[in-house]
Amino acid sequence: MSALMIAGFVMIGTLLCSFIPLVHSQETEQAATLDKKVRAFLAGHRGQWHDWNVPEVDGKLLYDIIVKNGYTRALEIGTSTGHSTIWIAWALSKTDGKLITVEIDESRYKTALENFRKAGLTEYIDARLADAHELVPKLKGPLHFVFSDADKDWYKNYFDAVAPKLVVGGCYVTHNVSDRRHNLLGLQSYVEYVKGLRNFDTTFNDNGAGVAVSYKKSEK
Repeated sequence: MSALMIAGFVMIGTLLCSFIPLVHSQETEQAATLDKKVRAFLAGHRGQWHDWNVPEVDGKLLYDIIVKNGYTRALEIGTSTGHSTIWIAWALSKTDGKLITVEIDESRYKTALENFRKAGLTEYIDARLADAHELVPKLKGPLHFVFSDADKDWYKNYFDAVAPKLVVGGCYVTHNVSDRRHNLLGLQSYVEYVKGLRNFDTTFNDNGAGVAVSYKKSEK
């Protein structure tokens, strides 16, 4: 190899080394800007989430699960006006992920879209106006994270449709479910069902509205 070629490689390497910190700095700055925007949006709407939205404590739980496990492929069944969606999408902005969220009510759907825009999270969300009974079984995997918060009498059907598409190590979270408050929205049969699954490890968090957190241990 000639001295000229060696010098050329050295110059390229030097340029790359100087470029990488610059890109990292820009990405860090963009993330900080987004964090500031999301926090401001959530603070400005605190106490205003109605229409079956989750309480803040449950939103934080969803965020923490995704970031801790580095999940990137997520599904939400039941958008409402987007409070939980914003927490999930914010977490996915940290993992370079994407969320599909499904809402059947057009008015709530349109409000959610506007909330996503104001929070600065639109690029992380694929929002679908659809009947989850029809759409969810058709969605393709693999999925890393699922949040189910739609019609309660269909919870088992949603779980059965999605669980095979969830990767081992993935997490399925169901809202308004409690192991201690057994009659919460008449979901005792669902509680017993997920507790009895040998390939899922399910725990319950009652700090908010009640949440079942089911981690997939194996395919069967």
